[in-house]
Amino acid sequence: MTSTLLTGIGELTTNAPGVGTLADAALVMDAGRVAWVGPAVSAPDADEVVDADGRAVVPGFVDSHSHLVFAGDRAGEFAARMAGTPYAAGGIRATVAATRAATDEQLAANLARLVAEMRRQGTTTVEVKSGYGLTVADEARSLTIARQVTDETTFLGAHVVPAEFSDDPAGYVDLVTGPMLAAAAPHARWIDAFCETGAFDADQARAVLAAGAAAGLGGRLHANQLGPGPGVALACELGLAAVDHCTYLTDADVDALAASGTVATLLPGVEFSTRQPYPDARRLLDAGVHVALASDCNPGSCYTSSVPLCIALAVREMGMTPTEALLAATAGGARALRREDVGHLGVGARADVVLLDAPSHVHLAYRPGVPLVARTWVGGVGARS
Repeated sequence: MTSTLLTGIGELTTNAPGVGTLADAALVMDAGRVAWVGPAVSAPDADEVVDADGRAVVPGFVDSHSHLVFAGDRAGEFAARMAGTPYAAGGIRATVAATRAATDEQLAANLARLVAEMRRQGTTTVEVKSGYGLTVADEARSLTIARQVTDETTFLGAHVVPAEFSDDPAGYVDLVTGPMLAAAAPHARWIDAFCETGAFDADQARAVLAAGAAAGLGGRLHANQLGPGPGVALACELGLAAVDHCTYLTDADVDALAASGTVATLLPGVEFSTRQPYPDARRLLDAGVHVALASDCNPGSCYTSSVPLCIALAVREMGMTPTEALLAATAGGARALRREDVGHLGVGARADVVLLDAPSHVHLAYRPGVPLVARTWVGGVGARS
C-alpha cells in the first residue's frame, strides 16, 4: 500500500488529545493508519500527494446506530404521520413481514446500497442491527448479511414481539434468549433491546441483556424514546456501552448517565421524521454525559442515512455547538462502540479521513442538505464522493 500525504488542509479536526484542531495542516496515511499529523510546512514525503486546497478535513463519521437489513419501505406510514397519526412501535411488524419474504440477495443488495449512500456522506464506520426477522433463521441470516459490510453487528431479536407471539410475549422472550440467541451470537458483537411501551418492559430487557452477556455479547439498549421509562436507568445500572434515543429523561436519568459513563446516543433524525420533541443535548453535555450522534437509519421512524443532517439538527434543535456535534458524530460514536481506533485522526488511528468541500467543519451545520463531502478515505483507501 502506498503512503498518501494530504496537505494544504485549511482546518484539520483530529479529536486527538494534545492535538485538537490545526490550521494550515497536513496528514500522512500509511498502511491503513494515520502515520503523521502536523503543520503542512513540516510534512514528510509520501508516495502520493493530495492537495486539499485550503479545505477542511475531519475524521470519518462513526454511525453507531442503524437498522439496514430490511426489505420494503414504509412511506405510507410516514405520510400518515405527517397528516397527524402518532408514531408507535408496532409499525415495525410491517417491515418484519417484508424482510421475511425477501431473498438473501435482495437484503444484501439493499444493505450495500445504503452503506454506499452513507459512505458518500462521510460515514466510515457503521453499526448494523438485526431485528426485522424475528425468527431464529431470519435473525441469524440478517446478521450474517450485515457481517458482509461491518464487524459492528448487533442482535436485536428483542425489537418487537412478532404477530405470532402476540398472546405469548413471555414465550417470545424465551425464544430470543434461547435458540435465537444461540443462532445469532456467532455473527454478532452486541445485543440490544427496545425497552419501551409497545415493545419490551424492563424485566424483559434485563433478561435479554443478561443472556447476551452470558453469550459474550456487549450490551446496548433502545430507551426513553416514546416517553419516560426505566430503560436509561437499567442501561446505567448494567454498565452498557450505550443507551440510545434518550428523548425523555428525568434528573435521575441524567445523573445516572454522568456517573456510569454509558454513552447517550442521540438520534435527531427520528424526531425530525416523527415530529416528537428533540432530546436536550445541552442538558446532557452540561452534566458531563458522554454523547454520540447517529442516524438510526431504518425504514420506519427515520429513513435517512445522513450523519451531516443529524449534525445540523443537533446544532439547530438540540443546543449543541458545531464542534460538539462533530465530536459526538465521530469520537462519540467510537466511544459508543468502545472503539479506540476510529473517530479521531491521531497517529495510529485507522486512516478514516473525510475531505469537506468547505473551509471549516462548521459548514456541516451551516449548510444543511448540501453535499459537502468531497472525498473519503477508509483505512487509507480513497474514493471520490
